[in-house]
Amino acid sequence: MYRYITVVILSMICTHNSSAQNVVPVIFRNVWGNTPLQLDSSLHTNQDTNISTINNLKYYVSGITLLHNSDVVFSEPSSVHLIDARMPSSCTVMLNLPKDVFYNRISFNLGIDSITNVSGAMGGDLDPTKGMYWTWQSGYINYKLEGKSNACKTRNNEFHFHLGGYSYPFASIQKIVLNLERTDSIVIIADVSTFVKQIDLANENSVMIPSEQAMKLSRLAASIFSIQK
Repeated sequence: MYRYITVVILSMICTHNSSAQNVVPVIFRNVWGNTPLQLDSSLHTNQDTNISTINNLKYYVSGITLLHNSDVVFSEPSSVHLIDARMPSSCTVMLNLPKDVFYNRISFNLGIDSITNVSGAMGGDLDPTKGMYWTWQSGYINYKLEGKSNACKTRNNEFHFHLGGYSYPFASIQKIVLNLERTDSIVIIADVSTFVKQIDLANENSVMIPSEQAMKLSRLAASIFSIQK
């Protein structure tokens, strides 16, 4: 009897450990330079001559795939995630991988693809109540950054960047590919300061519709992502 119970327990432990080894967290760590991003707090830019505050940061991550060199070895099914800096739990995506998957790169989209956009508003992270959906004509906002800066000559010194657009000539989705140094967990840094510091907020502080400028800033937004060393 005891031998039977022992075998059952060992089997359960082995099964648990085997499953645990196949679950890999992908963590999106939003930062300002070398420190975690603190919403609604003063942040220094431009050698401290300008002070900025980030009040809202949300962006869509979709189409997560893992690669071994140039070969795709895993694609996450139904891969759409809304990363919300105000909700830490949203910043971790758990990948359930099959056994013996070897990979050294990760790929994902910053934004929502055209097929999802034309399918109409959906539920979950795609629910319009999340504040990331314009209209059926314009689709989803891929990247939203809102805040204040004393460089802005606007009402309450506010800036608003709502970047999106899925149809020609303003398809703004960005594909990002990063090389990995470890595979037990994947930590992706999103340094918002590299986005804000490259914008002349005095003259460019509001992009709210699909446009050439939204595409330019979408490319800039894609450049903020890197793998934590």
